[in-house]
Amino acid sequence: LRPETRQVWVETPTNPMLTVVDIAAVADAAHTVGARLVVDNTFATPYLQNPLGLGADIVVHSSTKYLGGHSDVVGGFIAVDDDGLAEQLAFVQNAAGAVPSPFDCYLLLRGIKTLGVRMDRHCHNAVEVASYLNDHPAVALVLYPGLVDHPGHQIATRQMRGFGGMVSCILTGGETAAVAAVSSTRVFQLAESLGAVESLIEQPSTMTHLSVADSPLAVDPGLIRLSVGIETIDDLLADLDQALA
Repeated sequence: LRPETRQVWVETPTNPMLTVVDIAAVADAAHTVGARLVVDNTFATPYLQNPLGLGADIVVHSSTKYLGGHSDVVGGFIAVDDDGLAEQLAFVQNAAGAVPSPFDCYLLLRGIKTLGVRMDRHCHNAVEVASYLNDHPAVALVLYPGLVDHPGHQIATRQMRGFGGMVSCILTGGETAAVAAVSSTRVFQLAESLGAVESLIEQPSTMTHLSVADSPLAVDPGLIRLSVGIETIDDLLADLDQALA
């Protein structure tokens, strides 16, 4: 942070490494230099984590993901608890025309009605998937805040009410194994999105994060990212078992 810093932007948990950021600590640091803290809360959702209550000034969400939850709407929103800031943002939104259609709003409101029960199932299934992968010989490292040996587990336990439905792992066979795995699943569908009722799988290094290849932000080509859905857990584990065989 520098004296001229005016905004700090964090995502927690991060995509696709599932790093956990201490929101309260970053908020204190940002406010010390007079900067605002913006938190992308997409992975956690408001059901599991409330950054405004931890000191954040602005929270952003891709409502395309868990809030909609059914892979049928594209949208996003900004949440603040400052009337003056809300008025400024509303002016920009109106001037720029960033207004969703009535049907998109309908789909999003419909999805939010089941957010709680969906997130409970996402979290339950993700814990099971992470535990399964953690014991699998083809997996070198599992990245999931719900595992006690995850570096951010204690912070996540403190600031979240659950650990979310996203799981990443690095395969011992590297890129070749990752490509084979994402091409072999039957229940997990190969796609770049996340947060819907159906389970998705991808290889970030060649898909969502291809643009940062050969840079300091490059993702290990052996890493696969799982958006764990709400299907029967036995079906998900059986699918991963045959894909990693």
